[in-house]
Amino acid sequence: MHQAVNVSPNRSDDTRARGTVEGMFCAPAGGAAMVPVATVTALPGRGLDRDRYGRGTGSFHDNCQVTLIAGEHLDRIAAEFGVKVLSGEHRRNIVTRGIDHASLVGRRFRVGEAVLEYQQPRLPCAYLVEITEPRMGEALGEQAGICARVVEGGVIRTGDAIALLD
Repeated sequence: MHQAVNVSPNRSDDTRARGTVEGMFCAPAGGAAMVPVATVTALPGRGLDRDRYGRGTGSFHDNCQVTLIAGEHLDRIAAEFGVKVLSGEHRRNIVTRGIDHASLVGRRFRVGEAVLEYQQPRLPCAYLVEITEPRMGEALGEQAGICARVVEGGVIRTGDAIALLD
């Protein structure tokens, strides 16, 4: 299992840290390509400052503010399905490593300086398949990620720790 590494005094030093932020992606508007980013600011009740949801320029029906997906799942589907997912094609904001998303259900968790709260699973939709690859929905399947809402804002950086709070 990948261990959380604190490389900055701004990063969480909570001994319950279970994973890290492996990568982050934002799209400036709905349908726009996902762009890798090293730093974002989570905005309470809105989402990420550089993303379509946080900017209010995305189309979403379930008020999903931030999406997360497990890097371990992306590794598997890239190998098993040959579907491109490692450069943001999965259309999720935060790629995690070393934390089981099932442990986040019903919980609040710190990601960098921000506090997020689990909302629901994020299943693949027809629109995702339409703007990516035909097999994307099948490849992502039921492990297509989760939605979280921003409870407390703050900066999130690639490499930040993810820590359960309650």
